[in-house]
Amino acid sequence: VGTGGHGALRGGELVLSPSLLAGSLVGATPCWQVEEFVVMGECAQCVSFQMKTMPECSATGFVEQINCSSSKKDSPPEYKSCRSAVMETRIFWKFEGSMLGLAVLFALLVLCRQRMLDRRALEKVRKQIESI
Repeated sequence: VGTGGHGALRGGELVLSPSLLAGSLVGATPCWQVEEFVVMGECAQCVSFQMKTMPECSATGFVEQINCSSSKKDSPPEYKSCRSAVMETRIFWKFEGSMLGLAVLFALLVLCRQRMLDRRALEKVRKQIESI
């Protein structure tokens, strides 16, 4: 089976040459995954129009404008999904607050249960003392 000079069939497996892999990676993946890039604009929240039209916005709701250094010097900048430091901080503190709230709730439940068990034990001792 011929592969057009880009690979060979060995033991039932197709072994691809590096030139074919490099060509397929550049065409299939964004430039920022295979080469260096420069961030042109900082991470910003997507507007509703961008959410509908840009697949980069769907992952985090934030994008940053980048420019790949070698492949597309004169082409328009591309966009890359990013995480906002402000959003991450807000999520962190929401998590911390909910964990603190749950800790307080369960501490109160433990106190109520302990008091109930102490009353039962006291009542049992009182009944034993009365029966003597």
